[in-house]
Amino acid sequence: MKLSEHQRIFTFNISKLINYAYMNDMELTFGEARRTNEQQLIYFQTGKSKTMRSNHLRALAVDFNLFIKGELTYKWEDVKLLGDYWETLHPANRWGGDWNKNDIKDGFIDAPHFEMNI
Repeated sequence: MKLSEHQRIFTFNISKLINYAYMNDMELTFGEARRTNEQQLIYFQTGKSKTMRSNHLRALAVDFNLFIKGELTYKWEDVKLLGDYWETLHPANRWGGDWNKNDIKDGFIDAPHFEMNI
């Protein structure tokens, strides 16, 4: 499958995730989606990212700002509902709050991050 085909599936699933958030009294704004190699290098060097192979570089990842009752939150416990739903939408979907897919808060946590890992 071509990258552009994966990107279309990813985008469609993101629309489902946004809808799901609003159905659960959450609001979202976009943080970061497509990222340049230069920006990725900065994040890698400062520890904000653990890889130079981020799916942001291929337009297969997005970071959201989550609002509950008008308050911005990135708390794992608040985002987990969306992360769990995201992972049901496609077998390649991963949530940054549970990289290990063990349903517990451990390791490197990037709760606002949603990606398709192909």
